Amino acid sequence: MHTPDVRYARSGDVAIAYQVVGEGSPDIVFVRGLSGDLLSTWEQPLLVRHVLGLAEHGRVLMLDKRGTGLSDRPREVQGVETTMDDVRAVMDDASSSAAVLWGGGNSTGMFTLFAATYPERTLGSVQFDPRVRGLRTDDYPWALTASQWREQLTRVRTSWGDRAFLEELAGEYAPEVAHDADFREWFVWHMRRSLSPGAALTSLRSAMELDVADVLGAVRVPTLVLPRPAQPGPGHYLAARIRGAELVELPPLRGVYTWVDDDCHEATMAATGAFVSRLGGSGASERVLATLLFTDIVGSTERAARLGDTAWRELLQRHHAAVRRELARFHGRELDTAGDGFFAAFDGPARAVQAAASIRAALAPLDLEVRAGVHTGECEQADGKVTGIAVAIAARIAALAGPGEVLVSSTVRDLVAGSGLSFDGGGEHELKGIPDRWRLFRLN
Repeated sequence: MHTPDVRYARSGDVAIAYQVVGEGSPDIVFVRGLSGDLLSTWEQPLLVRHVLGLAEHGRVLMLDKRGTGLSDRPREVQGVETTMDDVRAVMDDASSSAAVLWGGGNSTGMFTLFAATYPERTLGSVQFDPRVRGLRTDDYPWALTASQWREQLTRVRTSWGDRAFLEELAGEYAPEVAHDADFREWFVWHMRRSLSPGAALTSLRSAMELDVADVLGAVRVPTLVLPRPAQPGPGHYLAARIRGAELVELPPLRGVYTWVDDDCHEATMAATGAFVSRLGGSGASERVLATLLFTDIVGSTERAARLGDTAWRELLQRHHAAVRRELARFHGRELDTAGDGFFAAFDGPARAVQAAASIRAALAPLDLEVRAGVHTGECEQADGKVTGIAVAIAARIAALAGPGEVLVSSTVRDLVAGSGLSFDGGGEHELKGIPDRWRLFRLN
């Protein structure tokens, strides 16, 4: 078939390459895992079969994630929030109001965050062999250990792009067809076009830092999980933690690609078609995942007494103007202002933390110190208001912050991995009226 033209969507300053395949409804956003190169995709008949199979059920939007293929290649490690923004940019550029998300492996984190944050734009989610955490934990034993990651990163750093290394990788990823010389040749060049050595290292670091376990419960859109068969694994872990998730096991698969095996491909398409056919309209929900920021001025009562009413009002006006500039800069939504405090919501945790840091810096010339608390959680939204236990948690965290501190929950710390933000441990705390003890982290 004729190769679809390549389009570009702008996600901030980064250009994201994508193609539109097929037509009709619904839209299906197809996101690859580690690799991706739009042009060489069409040189592999087995992969083309997969794309066209998806297109039988709707209009497919297939993209190269930033750092891969034809998209721009920033060298920084990319967090799930950034990839979420890129998918939203592609949907906007393609005039897609809502879509089914289809992917697997390393795409799990982005799909989870997108579906929980934008239920009104997510008709449903299909996740093959999903990954929730990058590092092994007691309750998630399927991920690599830190030492195993170091070995893998060293291997990629020294060998990515070498033919012998990529042919060995073909044997690991697609043992069903790796004996075929034509497939191996395609695989080598597809991987080279997908990822430069530096980009490959960046992608693996992103996978290592992934952790979206805390937000699985906030996903309220229809979800189809296609795990590896035979025994409980990461797919079963995901399905057990998303309300109403449907789990359909595929035939045995030796590698990581469903599209190289005839039986697995047919089962994948059948499950996808049945799932898509049952979907209704938008998955809009009054409950969404949001990141909440509380700030207030340290020592405001004493400062007001020293300055007097008139001077304090003028200073407060300058404070409010500075805070609102930074909220607008990072796309925060002001929800309430009480005296010298602000309450705002963001659709991405990294933006909320960056906004808090920028507010802190912007107020320094006014000789004002603020404390800030940030938490990501499921909220009720109605009539422009945001309520729920997550609001109380964020407020309690802010109250524990010291002068000039930005204090965040462990959920926020996990979700902003790859954003370039760094934290020190803030210890475990009891939050008044909130069950359990909470690990908090202090922004550097």
